[in-house]
Amino acid sequence: MSGFTLLPARLFIACHSRALHRLHHTKLFLRCKMSSSSSSSLTHSITLPSQPTEPVNVSTAAGVSSSDFRRVENAIDSSLFKNWLRNLESETGILADGTMTLKQVIIQGVDMFGERIGFLKFKADILDKESGHKVPVIVFARGAAVAVLILLHSDDGETYAVLTEQARVPTGKVVLELPAGMLDDDEGDFVGTAVREVEEEIGIKLKKEDMVDLTAFLDPSTGHRIFPSPGGCDEEMSVFLYRLQVEQETISQLHGKETGLREHGEFIKVRVVPYRELWRKTADAKVLMSIGLYEMAQREGLVPRH
Repeated sequence: MSGFTLLPARLFIACHSRALHRLHHTKLFLRCKMSSSSSSSLTHSITLPSQPTEPVNVSTAAGVSSSDFRRVENAIDSSLFKNWLRNLESETGILADGTMTLKQVIIQGVDMFGERIGFLKFKADILDKESGHKVPVIVFARGAAVAVLILLHSDDGETYAVLTEQARVPTGKVVLELPAGMLDDDEGDFVGTAVREVEEEIGIKLKKEDMVDLTAFLDPSTGHRIFPSPGGCDEEMSVFLYRLQVEQETISQLHGKETGLREHGEFIKVRVVPYRELWRKTADAKVLMSIGLYEMAQREGLVPRH
């Protein structure tokens, strides 16, 4: 077996993933004002290059306490928020052709991962200039993420996919899914994050040079990322493929293996599923998207058939 190191369960160091996309500096002009009344709120004014004569008002929602103002200020200056603004003004962005304008942003919630911004929730007023109507916008910002489709070609002639099984409280269900995680630094190391997440969640160490970025085959207009839930979330994901030949004994060792740190609420089990059955075994969108990318890449000759 090559390209793959199986780690003992007791050696896992599973850490909380934090979403921060690589930050390319966006030129913004900020002015901060705060009222002194009992219903005080924090207000920023942002000038975007695409609408220099129409400043954007950024404020806190009603009910946000003054003790949270510092957290909100950090959120406005975070790569999560700046990346969203950058996407708005990109070549395929909402503000690109000048038919729409961003009027205001209301910060509704900020979740911290230690000293860093983890999740950000806000409401934005985007106006269609011709009709005068607003485009409904509530954003849950969590940034960039990665997922890995690991295919093990066994000596019994079967190909298996490696999944994680864990409780996903937002769905109310236990979900079979691809190993995945959010970028936890500002460097945008998608490959490194993917390798680390597999090691943490599955217990195997992959070789970076053998990783294949399936999303790199997408049209450049996509930014070579996929949006799992674009109606409410900014999350953009890279999907990687990792294939290798293994003995049947390795499949047996992986299936049912318990990983994660219990003291951090991580209850993960490794599941190994025949690839031919994978498409019907789970409702995880990452799995289904990865199958589509993999199969089409093979059809186009971008990934050799094994």
